[in-house]
Amino acid sequence: MTEKKNIRIILNPSAGVKDPPLSLFNTIFKKAGYDYDIVMTKERGDGYRLSKRAILDGADIVAAYGGDGTVMEVASGLQNSKIPMAIFPGGTGNILSVELGIPHNFEAACNLVTQPESSRVRLIDLGSTNDPDMPGFVLRAGVGLEADMLEGTDRELKDKFGIFAYIIGGMQALKEIKESLYHLVLDGQEVESKGLTCLIANAGFFGVPGLTLDPKVKVDDGLLDVFVIQKTDLVGLFSLAASLVGGTEKKDAAQHWQVKSVKIEAEPVQATQADGEMWGKSPIELTVQPNSLKVIVPA
Repeated sequence: MTEKKNIRIILNPSAGVKDPPLSLFNTIFKKAGYDYDIVMTKERGDGYRLSKRAILDGADIVAAYGGDGTVMEVASGLQNSKIPMAIFPGGTGNILSVELGIPHNFEAACNLVTQPESSRVRLIDLGSTNDPDMPGFVLRAGVGLEADMLEGTDRELKDKFGIFAYIIGGMQALKEIKESLYHLVLDGQEVESKGLTCLIANAGFFGVPGLTLDPKVKVDDGLLDVFVIQKTDLVGLFSLAASLVGGTEKKDAAQHWQVKSVKIEAEPVQATQADGEMWGKSPIELTVQPNSLKVIVPA
């Protein structure tokens, strides 16, 4: 008789979905003969701590139910472990699930776990910081405008408008944003560049259907993609993505480097964020961790 799989579900009750489908968890996993338990996050950092606890408790699979911040914390806790992560989209952006082709439909996402013939385990990269108090990141870190966009977007707007709430936050941020001089150290090489924001991408998807930051950005290539955006308006930032998707690069829109490590200082000092969570102020130092996370994705 096959041993029951034990699934630890880490659920963020304050993510975008107001009513987590707890009864569906019971129906789906009980029918499949899987054992599961649910633990809830209460404050920042709980996803990381709870995933570490799941490893010690012998979980076979750890699932994140929430938004991008929840996924980031759970992924950071599972980094370099043998335990795969499942993603059950339940937040505002759910960008990594789209990047990896994971269904947004809740039951279909659960079926990737309960019907292993329909799924596979994919190794992806994570980004890490030199600050031991900060988790890593799965999608993107940002210094400047993107962090200000996030800071200007409250939970009520996210619940009402979803991903487009960030555009509203961005419009507010543009009223006060000023150009900064970025001092970059890219794999040991020093570079200076002026811009509104510096983006450090592990994955390229923007969160808006059809838009990716750059087709060259891959979640499993062992590199971080560093961009300095020099456009002076939010439309320029999104038109950059649109032009790249269409294959027409705007050479003056952004500078782009692919590196394994980057240190960023900004004059004046700017706010920083990663995967939808505020990180404080610059400077920051980031490094890629290749093939360090196992994720259950469609076959």
